[in-house]
Amino acid sequence: MAPPPSAQPAKITGMDNLRDPRLAKGMATTIEERQLLGIHGLLPARVKSQAEQISHCMRNIRRLSDPLDKYIYMMDLLERNERLFYKLLSENTEELMPVVYTPTVGEACQKYGYIYRKPQGLFITIKDKGHVIDVLRNWPRNDVKAICVTDGERILGLGDLGAQGMGIPVGKLALYTALADIPPYQTLPIVLDVGTNRDELREDEDYIGLRQKRATGPEYDEFIDEFMQAVVTLYGQDTLIQFEDFGKNNAFRLLEKYRDKYCTFNDDIQGTASVALAGILAALKASGRHLTDHTFLFQGAGQAAVGIALLIAMAMEKREGIPREEALKHIWLRDSRGLVVKNRPDGGISEPKEPFAHEHEPVTDLMEIIRDIKPTCIIGAAAIPNVFTPEVIKEMATLNERPIIFALSNPTSQAECTAEAAYTHSEGRAIFASGSPFPVFEGFGKTFEPGQGNNAYIFPGASLGVICAGIRHIHESVF
Repeated sequence: MAPPPSAQPAKITGMDNLRDPRLAKGMATTIEERQLLGIHGLLPARVKSQAEQISHCMRNIRRLSDPLDKYIYMMDLLERNERLFYKLLSENTEELMPVVYTPTVGEACQKYGYIYRKPQGLFITIKDKGHVIDVLRNWPRNDVKAICVTDGERILGLGDLGAQGMGIPVGKLALYTALADIPPYQTLPIVLDVGTNRDELREDEDYIGLRQKRATGPEYDEFIDEFMQAVVTLYGQDTLIQFEDFGKNNAFRLLEKYRDKYCTFNDDIQGTASVALAGILAALKASGRHLTDHTFLFQGAGQAAVGIALLIAMAMEKREGIPREEALKHIWLRDSRGLVVKNRPDGGISEPKEPFAHEHEPVTDLMEIIRDIKPTCIIGAAAIPNVFTPEVIKEMATLNERPIIFALSNPTSQAECTAEAAYTHSEGRAIFASGSPFPVFEGFGKTFEPGQGNNAYIFPGASLGVICAGIRHIHESVF
């Protein structure tokens, strides 16, 4: 007998359930489900609980010694069983976050062309200019609520990795789900491939992006404008757009350009600033001092450093009631040309740095700067490895009973110093935090667990709040 007219044959077959990572349950598929879906016999006889699957995955991961192999295993799991991936990550965050996020994601991006297997996001190139919205329509979901986008110009502290920066949006959005419970189907990782200025990448036989130098100027700006407008057209004005790992010249400029027009924030500037300020406020309890009692020196004057510096000034103004001009006097920057000061002969004082250019003689040497301005807190955010030498740490410990030393550059290989160095050369008195995790240190009769000043403490929760509240423009005070 023919089915009634209202009856529709199933659009999703049993094989779809096996192959689609968003539907697949693997061996957790019950016998009844296997029979109903017509896949009985296509899976082994045993039915596992999800807890048993997680135990199995963790044993496999722990058998691997190379962090990159662990990353590949996790990405393979994401591609075949999405719900198991997120359950695994959410229940083992401390152990697995360094695998899917910093520091391992840095190596994964460097070798992304070599390990690339299956698309996990959207690649939009400068050659798609004029029909970006058509490329966006190719994404299989139309209920996107959050986008993480990069142009790959400054991936962590590793520089320009071009299209291979896709590992960053994928890792960030994985944490949206694992840490903030944002549905993965409502997130979209995107790389805007405008080329790369690294000759070795363009000549690499495994490189996956455009083999051309970076587009700049009006062409670049028009492309970004078109992308932003296309997102709003397809997904709505309240779609969250998180900018990630853009070069410093574009990062500040694009944030100022779009912050009052779109629902957007820059995690390198605002997320880093928020987590660093949280660390500083925690350090105040240990040091027993007020914000205004501190002098801050930044090793670096890029987007992360300036973002943190501006938020510290805002905190001084709001928490302790001093004028902004007075707050800025507590903050100093050191860039590639030395201390940022007014009328510096070498120049290089860009607009974001100007508020922190104080009256002072030009100085280039870090030790000389420390002895001169006597900071209570040094913050590294320029990806210059080991710039906080033993002599620097010892000098900080001489000047301060509890020196605050934040080595925030990622990945671990780019950190300004190790936790062991900070504790050893300060005789255990340093208040230390880093961008990537360091192991527990034992010495001076104590056990020190290094703090991790990681943006993952900020961007998942901030993004969840923005999405739930339907915010269309994100004010600086949110951070």
